[in-house]
This record gives sequence, structure tokens and C-alpha cells, in this order.
Amino acid sequence: MTRNGKPTLDGCEVLPPMDPTGTPNRASSNPGKPKKQTRDRFRVLNTFVDFTKQSLKRNEIAVWLILYRDTKNGIAATSQVDMARRAGIHRRTVCRALKRLEKRRLLTVDFRGGLHRGMSKYRLQPLPTDE
Repeated sequence: MTRNGKPTLDGCEVLPPMDPTGTPNRASSNPGKPKKQTRDRFRVLNTFVDFTKQSLKRNEIAVWLILYRDTKNGIAATSQVDMARRAGIHRRTVCRALKRLEKRRLLTVDFRGGLHRGMSKYRLQPLPTDE
């Protein structure tokens, strides 16, 4: 498994360089980025699972989680056809689930898309908001 005294892996010439702590060096796509964003995402997900999920139907949970996974900068833009494919349900079922989630104030529609207008944009809430 060594070539010229250097360890190799199948399909690799040499192993990636190691830092002094013994872990491989990996180029970070966001060096110095704070981990607060990750902590906030887990807080939102945990709140949804602990307090809200029990009162929802399976299809509503699936649609909310798909939108949550696709959220960037607080906004999720995913087509209903794609959500239906990923959830294993019909597009019309996604539409009904979105309406029920909106009625329960678990999401708000920032932009209503359509033909020649693009995808709708959604903002999620882990708990129903009081308005």
C-alpha cells in the first residue's frame, strides 16, 4: 500500500496533507464564518419537532421540512412539483399542505410565483406566529 514510502489510497496518488493535530487539511469554503447560523438552524428545527410537528399531518410535515432544508437567508424558493417529487406525494397535495401551513401561520408567502413569474418564495416559522 505504499509507493516510494508514501501511504496511498485506491484511486489516489498520495493522502491529503495533515496539519499538526493529525487531521487532514481541508479547504474551507467559508473560512472564519461564525457557527451561529448552524446553531440557529438547529434551534428552529428542534422547536418545530418538539412543539409543532405533533399537530400536523404527514404531508404538512414533509412540505415544511423540505422548505426548511431549502431555506437560504430566511427564504425558501422551491417549486411545488419538486416538493411533490421529494415528498412522494401529488403536486395538488403539496398545494393543500402549503395552504394549511399558511393558515396555521407556520409559513408566509413572500412572493407568489406562477407561469412566467418563477417559483413562489416562502418564509418559515417553527411555531405559529401571533398576529
